Amino acid sequence: MVKIVSSANAGGRIHTMDEIRGFAIICMVFFHAFYTMAFMFGIGWGKTLLSFFAPAQMYFACGFIIISGISSRLSRSNLKRGLKLLLIAAVITLVTLNFEGNEIYFGILHLLSICMITADFAIPVTDKIPIPVTVTVCAVLYYVTYDVFARILHIPFYGSIRLPGFLYQNDWFSPLGFCTANFVSADYFPILPFIFMYFIGLSVGRLAKEGKFPRFLYKSRVPFLAFAGRHTLIIYVAHQPIIYGILLLYTYIFR
Repeated sequence: MVKIVSSANAGGRIHTMDEIRGFAIICMVFFHAFYTMAFMFGIGWGKTLLSFFAPAQMYFACGFIIISGISSRLSRSNLKRGLKLLLIAAVITLVTLNFEGNEIYFGILHLLSICMITADFAIPVTDKIPIPVTVTVCAVLYYVTYDVFARILHIPFYGSIRLPGFLYQNDWFSPLGFCTANFVSADYFPILPFIFMYFIGLSVGRLAKEGKFPRFLYKSRVPFLAFAGRHTLIIYVAHQPIIYGILLLYTYIFR
């Protein structure tokens, strides 16, 4: 979703990162297609496919977020890009309000826009901390806050603790992960815990900025995936209307 600025990268364009991001966005397209089949068109085999692939969704999403963090190290202005992405995310929210039960209030674009806005402020701080330390701390914080939406914190070597109910009395803080049981967002990636995945990428991105990634990562092996990885924002914005149109045609022909 984030275009890498080659001129800022001492080692050249990291094509493997484009390919991983392209693979992740394609997986997301299929996942959303199965979701639309199952819950918007009532197609039974769509629900079967959705259930089969659902366990893998979070792995692809986290990989996508980490790569976005790495890419932010190679950008000239994360603040400008973040504000533009936030505007696009807001438009998506307004459009999806017309599809009851499938509204997107805080999806992955909303998350990444907030992460980008904070990136330029976070970079000077993370630069002062060794990369392994930042990665370890962020991984632990991700684990601790993974179930915030379920009112749970996981404390290493202690167990789980339940968060106070007053945090979940309304949905005003749903972008942070604090929401009521009735909150619905078809695409939901709250700041907690996912900002920590982004900061892992932001920290590791120091190596990309200095051209210190392993040399094999700079080679292109699957041009199609690399192309998709360089155009993820367009794919994200366009894929759902296309899927919806195809399924409308499908139901018109076969039902």
